[in-house]
Amino acid sequence: MKYKRIFTIVIDSLGAGAMADASDYGDAGTDTLGHISDSVDSLEIPNLCSLGISDLHPLGNAKRTGELKGYHCFLNEASSGKDTMTGHWEMMGLHITTPFRTFTENGFPPELIKELSERTGRVIIGNKSASGTAILDELGEEEIETGHMIVYTSADSVLQICGNEETFGLDELYRCCEIAREITMRDEWKVGRVIARPYVGRKKGEFKRTANRHDYALKPYGKTALDAVKEGGFDTISVGKIFDIFDGEGLTESNRSKSSVQGMEQTIEIAKRDFTGLCFTNLVDFDALWGHRRDPIGYAKELERFDVKLGELLGCLNNDDLLIITADHGNDPTHTGTDHTREKVPFLAYSPSMRSCGRISDENTFAVIGAAIADNFGVKMPEGTIGHSILNKLI
Repeated sequence: MKYKRIFTIVIDSLGAGAMADASDYGDAGTDTLGHISDSVDSLEIPNLCSLGISDLHPLGNAKRTGELKGYHCFLNEASSGKDTMTGHWEMMGLHITTPFRTFTENGFPPELIKELSERTGRVIIGNKSASGTAILDELGEEEIETGHMIVYTSADSVLQICGNEETFGLDELYRCCEIAREITMRDEWKVGRVIARPYVGRKKGEFKRTANRHDYALKPYGKTALDAVKEGGFDTISVGKIFDIFDGEGLTESNRSKSSVQGMEQTIEIAKRDFTGLCFTNLVDFDALWGHRRDPIGYAKELERFDVKLGELLGCLNNDDLLIITADHGNDPTHTGTDHTREKVPFLAYSPSMRSCGRISDENTFAVIGAAIADNFGVKMPEGTIGHSILNKLI
């Protein structure tokens, strides 16, 4: 065991340039990180720059001023798709050859909606891709008045159902979501997650989503690096969406986050604890609040807030800790539409004990992350997984 603790942080959607096959996905020319930098007068991310992000991807208004720390390269995605689950599952060793279904353009098929309506006993309204706050302003009052059920999707592979906690009820909302999950297990309708979206309030402008959200995710189709590390007797601690993405598989502890800043604060607190194993963090605000809403300035400010917390985390690392920072896909806020973008992602690795630093060779799968984690803890990657360890490059 080279490192006692490994912290893997996923800046959700921070792509760093179009992959070679991006045009197949309608994403030629995309570059989440580069276009964010181009959209603002200044980008204050000194800690990310110290870890090599501006050496890896030159940025016009963010440059490293001090010594370089650690190693950096690009990772390309081997799997088909560009969604959250595909990216994270590949990181931990799964090769996804059939993308999860999305229904962004036209909503869900009439056959699906008809069956969901009949089995829940509810008239369905919405059935389109929308922001969660916008659809409440549009249809929340109607749902409360009529008892109809708001169903919507997004650029992700999700079916989401809204329910007012006072008039619809949490138990009823969860019942309807369980039915939706059963229906969407069919291949032609298979979405990665069904999400219960409870809210409170009585009229437009006052609606607020509550913390009683519940995700009904697909389980990974095979064992991952998380299972290998957990079964080896080590801690596997999740922060943010990680628990939902893996449906709890291979995890020993879950910490849900209300924001990316809170996710970093939780990670910092975990770094102050004594444990042996992995802390796996997802920071979703970059994707949900800024990428999908095509707001490069908001994205840039979120990066700056992250960088401040990153500085605090760096101060908590021990000599036998390893920090990995990466992303799961792109979401270029200057691109057309609201969908994710098919991009390579940055890989930054740092430990206070490293004797050297610099650029290492790019990799053709995100799965080098899970393989390196398994290698570090001396456990074997599960059968059927992909990836190879690059731990020996991080010296």
